Amino acid sequence: MKKIECILRPGKLEDVKEALNQFGVHGMTVMQVMGCGLQKGRKEVYRGTELTINLLPKVKLEVIVKDETADAVVNLIRKSAVTGEIGDGKIFVSPVDTAVRIRTGETGEAAI
Repeated sequence: MKKIECILRPGKLEDVKEALNQFGVHGMTVMQVMGCGLQKGRKEVYRGTELTINLLPKVKLEVIVKDETADAVVNLIRKSAVTGEIGDGKIFVSPVDTAVRIRTGETGEAAI
């Protein structure tokens, strides 16, 4: 199994969720996060003083998928989230040793 973590623009979350749902990935965790990268933030004027805000709002989405579908899911997320501009986000893929469904006790791929 693989854990796919994505840092996305908040405005692209619905597109990614819809694409994942159509592909058959139904379980996901979504968090609102703040971060910075190549985008470097933005400048704002507050009471006549220019401030640089380098932590921008992003969305972190996590899904666990079978090994054989991981590459397809990564490509699906990338195509759904891309705008072509700096700040589109990142995708990270990690191995998952095991998973346990609390309600039934199922383990491994049966739990996802």
